[in-house]
Amino acid sequence: MSPPQNSCTDVEAREDEQEDYTVLSPRVQKLVIVLLGMAMLLSPLTATIYLPLLPLLSAHFHTSAQAINLTITVYIAFQALSPLLLSSTSDHFGRRPILLGTFTLYTVASLGLAINTSSYPALLVLRALQSLGASAVLSISYGCVADISVPAKRGKMLGPMLAAGNVGTCVGPIVGGWVALVSGGYRWAFWALCIFGGFILCALVFLLPETARQVVGNGSIEDRRWNQPIWRLIRRSGRGTHTNASQPRRSPKVSSPLAAIKILFHKDTPFIIWLSSSYYALWYCVQATIPSTFKSPIYRFNELQIGLAYLPGAFGVILSMYVTGKFMDWSYKATADKMGFTINRVKGDDITKFPIEDARSRWCEVLIPLSMCTMVGYGWSIEMAAHVSIPLILQFLQGFLVTWLIQVFSALLVDTFPETPSTASTAGNMTRCVVSAVAVAMLQPLIEVMGKGWLFTFVGLVSGIGGVVSLMILRRRGMKWRTSRRMAYEQCDAGSSSHTNESSTGYLEKGSSENEKP
Repeated sequence: MSPPQNSCTDVEAREDEQEDYTVLSPRVQKLVIVLLGMAMLLSPLTATIYLPLLPLLSAHFHTSAQAINLTITVYIAFQALSPLLLSSTSDHFGRRPILLGTFTLYTVASLGLAINTSSYPALLVLRALQSLGASAVLSISYGCVADISVPAKRGKMLGPMLAAGNVGTCVGPIVGGWVALVSGGYRWAFWALCIFGGFILCALVFLLPETARQVVGNGSIEDRRWNQPIWRLIRRSGRGTHTNASQPRRSPKVSSPLAAIKILFHKDTPFIIWLSSSYYALWYCVQATIPSTFKSPIYRFNELQIGLAYLPGAFGVILSMYVTGKFMDWSYKATADKMGFTINRVKGDDITKFPIEDARSRWCEVLIPLSMCTMVGYGWSIEMAAHVSIPLILQFLQGFLVTWLIQVFSALLVDTFPETPSTASTAGNMTRCVVSAVAVAMLQPLIEVMGKGWLFTFVGLVSGIGGVVSLMILRRRGMKWRTSRRMAYEQCDAGSSSHTNESSTGYLEKGSSENEKP
């Protein structure tokens, strides 16, 4: 592939004409990442704290294991629905008000679950509302990172944020198992979620600034008073300053959920999404079967030990989040150096001439087959009643591998649609959750027919073979499809002169043009 035609002199001249990608100070950027990491902790915590409680919930509500598994399916289904309804709206209306609204809903739903003592239908409905409140944060957080970080630095920002969020994957099962063992019930687990959700809500109200580029540009546009963090209002009041008269205008119109669905129909999107959704579903299957696997007569774990059995996989997830973030930045730089591409770490890069597919997917041709082998080995270690250390070690390896693949291809999806990062992330999250919900719904019947050895062999082969094929197609055709799509967008913009200054051709391609939008 030939290097871009722009000379270094041309790049430097163009940089002088552009504004900084963001005016937020490094200190405020770190604050945003910390807050988003805390917020992202809640969704995995809510999902995993529930898993050790499954036997208790089945006995308490006098329902079958299949009926309790239905509550997991409902939770995953609303994980898809929540970003579909809310994340694309955050691109245009603002990240902050959407996050505050969803966390308020989450806290109220958690309170309802804590005081519900007898109604199985109420359990279903409240888990759905709880998921609706917690699940949009992932897509919105990806959007926030795209708001304040150029592509060359996104891996560094995403890694710690996602790793912090996945602490919930570690803590959740332990908390749930400890509550079940000590109290003999489930209600204190939901009380803990209610208290923690309220704490995060207060932190967001006091500290989180608005970042949506279509609302505040690169941060230089002063947002309205009602959407300012309280610390900023207090500081401004103490200094006797007033809000800038130039404020953003918001449309009250809610963005159509079809915006995320339309992304699925671009030529390259199905292959990117398969590479994240199939491994997300695979990992959910592993997580959902841990209670039945280790409570069986083979291993005889109690509730707390079941919670502890989630730790190896969780450690693999957290380690992968951290390592992969740094690796993505290194891979981006290595790819740029190889082709003579000049990285602009302040203004952002024009990636229309950059093979971002190759940069993000480096080493995946090895990791995908390795994941397939690990999954097959995990299934048969359970089926053959191997020593408990073997499936736990394989859980760690699989957690590391699937998280690497999910993270790099989720980032690639956002890179591919830079003009609407939250909408693109929503499309990926939606399909991941739909595939996972179907997988969990089919899990118990398939186990009864195939056994866990053949089940995990099947899902490992499907995800592995599909992953290799998708990777080959993306590397060969992805950049061509992406460039053609960009040219089509630019032709549409050129044909509508009245919207020339407002059309979104991507944060990375048009520098500071978003900063001029109200």
